[in-house]
Amino acid sequence: MAFDQNFEEEEEGKMSFLDHLEVLRWHLIRIVIALFIGATLAFVFKYIVFDIIVLAPAYNEFITYQLFCKLSEFLNLGEGLCFDDLKFDLINLSMAGQFSMHIIVSLIAGVILAFPYILYEIWRFIKPALQRTEKNYAKGLVFWGSFLFLSGVAFGYYIITPLSVQFLGSYTVSELVKNQISLRSYISTVTTITLSTGLVFQLPILVYFLSKLGFVTPKLMKTYRRHAIVGVLLLSAIITPPDISSQVLVSLPLLLLYEISIVISRMVEKRSDKE
Repeated sequence: MAFDQNFEEEEEGKMSFLDHLEVLRWHLIRIVIALFIGATLAFVFKYIVFDIIVLAPAYNEFITYQLFCKLSEFLNLGEGLCFDDLKFDLINLSMAGQFSMHIIVSLIAGVILAFPYILYEIWRFIKPALQRTEKNYAKGLVFWGSFLFLSGVAFGYYIITPLSVQFLGSYTVSELVKNQISLRSYISTVTTITLSTGLVFQLPILVYFLSKLGFVTPKLMKTYRRHAIVGVLLLSAIITPPDISSQVLVSLPLLLLYEISIVISRMVEKRSDKE
């Protein structure tokens, strides 16, 4: 009954500042619990997380390499799009290195697994502060935010990561220098790329809320389109290796998301004018 009473007070906007902090505290607690559950599952199922997922791009049997090779055959390019055998060994350089990497990867996997629920808790927290029309417009936050994030993670993992591993793992300055890559360096590359692309794919959601607040307009985004293109190119250069093909593959979907964001901002502006 107490919870229902607080909920009604929250809906009516009668809650005090301390009451809001209390509500926020419970939302954060539930988010932490979800993260802990996701991380625990990833920690327990170590074989799936590492052998099947994280370390898979380090082997030529990875599905992306196979698909590129089949595409090369389909386009009658011979082995033009096929990748050479990876010529590096993964090594551990510290006593607790593998255990610490196990924990770090489990935490990152927990974030990915719990991300839809995290958005749901964010939605539950901001929902009482929205007007009825705003609730209708923002009710797709959990679905579209989760869809975009997981799409970005998949894009980073299946497209950008294998290209990065191939380029950086096979690059040599001399045949006399052999590549022996530390486990920490490899995992850092994989996780940084996948999480970065997942977060960058949230651009339409960010633009939606900024447009609702009046900070962003379609005219403003069109005016700074050239600046955005430069920013996208710089961002793709940061999260990808110094390889033109990888940077182009990252830039294209980001530019597409920017154009979609302009359309979203225009829809928000039209709805605001009608209201």
